[in-house]
Amino acid sequence: MSTFLEETAADCMTRSVKTVTRDLTMPALMLLFERDDFNAYPVVEGAHVVGLVTKLDFLRCFAFTPAQMVPRYDDLMRTVVADVMTPTFIYAGAETKLTRILQLMVEHRVRSIPVIDAEKLIGIVSREDVMKSLKRCSGEV
Repeated sequence: MSTFLEETAADCMTRSVKTVTRDLTMPALMLLFERDDFNAYPVVEGAHVVGLVTKLDFLRCFAFTPAQMVPRYDDLMRTVVADVMTPTFIYAGAETKLTRILQLMVEHRVRSIPVIDAEKLIGIVSREDVMKSLKRCSGEV
């Protein structure tokens, strides 16, 4: 298990990252969540990550609130990712230790963390990636 202590984001991240743009509609986002079974997508503009949109972000706008007891579903389905994404998000660098990424996931209750290098998205570390690394480092492969 001592090898796990030396693991970095670059060692276990998923390098082919599916992203979305700010102008993607809610119905299209819903289809992506269903098709890919991902919990989050980095939101990109040009080569830069400008936010993160999660299933919770998507669902939050449809929830009942004291201010709005009956959400306007038709209006909400016309909104775009820019309206629901989280513009401030946790990210890691390629050399960030996996133990730190795991700590951030637990502390902030996030399921995946984008990996950014020189302001460009180079990968993403999911809970599954961390579990695969733990398995590999423990010799259970």
